[in-house]
Parts: sequence; C-alpha cells; structure tokens
Amino acid sequence: MSSAETPSSDESPSPHELPARQELPTAREVIVSCEDEAAVARFAQKCAAVLPSKVMLAIDGDLGAGKTTFVKKLAAAVGINPSEVTSPTFTLVHLHQVPAQADRPALPPRLVHIDAYRLTGLDDLATLGWEELVDEDGWLAVEWPERIAAALPTERLELHLEITGESARRLHLRATGSALQKLLADVAAA
Repeated sequence: MSSAETPSSDESPSPHELPARQELPTAREVIVSCEDEAAVARFAQKCAAVLPSKVMLAIDGDLGAGKTTFVKKLAAAVGINPSEVTSPTFTLVHLHQVPAQADRPALPPRLVHIDAYRLTGLDDLATLGWEELVDEDGWLAVEWPERIAAALPTERLELHLEITGESARRLHLRATGSALQKLLADVAAA
C-alpha cells in the first residue's frame, strides 16, 4: 500500500526539500494504491483509528469497485463482524452497533450503511429517517452518494474507489469543509 497527499498550496517544494510535518493538515486529498483487499483493509484500519465519532463518508466508484468491501473492512476495524455487513441495495439502510471497547473510548456508537442507488429522489430520504441519521452520532457510510448529492452535509469525507487491476484499487480520500481537513493529514501520517 502506498499513499500520497496533495497539498493545498500551489507551491511545490524543491526536489531537495520535504514538506514539514506540520504542513500535513493542509492536505486536500490522500491517494492510496492498494494492490489487494488486504491493503484496502489496512487503509480502512488507518481511517478507523482517526475518524471522529461522528462523520459522513460518501463512497463512490464503479460497480464492483469495492464500496461495500471498504465498509466491511471499516466495520471490522471497530469490532463489527464483517460478515454482518452486506450491501444494503434492497433494504437501503443497515445499522450496525459498534461494540464498546475499554481501550478505545472514542469509537462511534454505530455504523450506518446506506446504498442510495435505488433512491429515486430526495423525497425518498425522508422515509429513511435521513435527518435523524445525519444528526445522530456515528459513522454514516453512503454508497452512490451522487444520487443524493443535494442532501449531503457540507462537512464530509469523500472516498472514490478506482479499479486499477483485478484486485487492485486506487483510493482517493477527500475532505469537504474545513473541520475534516486535519483528518486527511492524520490518515496520511498513520
């Protein structure tokens, strides 16, 4: 697994200078190349270690890119049985309680997994209890977020999965809004 970060400044350091560690919070995007599913799992663990207890993760990518696989790996990183995490294509929403862990008190109380592919419009969100899901503590992972783009919170993480080989993926993690910018640096440094 290799990672890179894209700084927000248009100025590039000279080839002989490395950016100082304190510059990491200005990262706009973290790009990680994963050669296989095990590398995706390691990246999900890095993310789980630094995610706040309340965050929206908008996950997009082509069919078969591994959106649900990433959510499974994220769930496993916080003690949820990954076999219980399945694509919510037909049920639309799956709620997973995060088991309490004495050595990790900052974990979210739950992981909410939504598949927006079958939604026909923003009116469908009301039937899912969208406002409550967004307002309550926990991690909210939304597959096919472009289907409900107008309803997504300003502060969110966006994960784009790009297929680069049979089991290889390139993951692009971006933060929208200012509150989550430091998180990108934390992921890159983890």
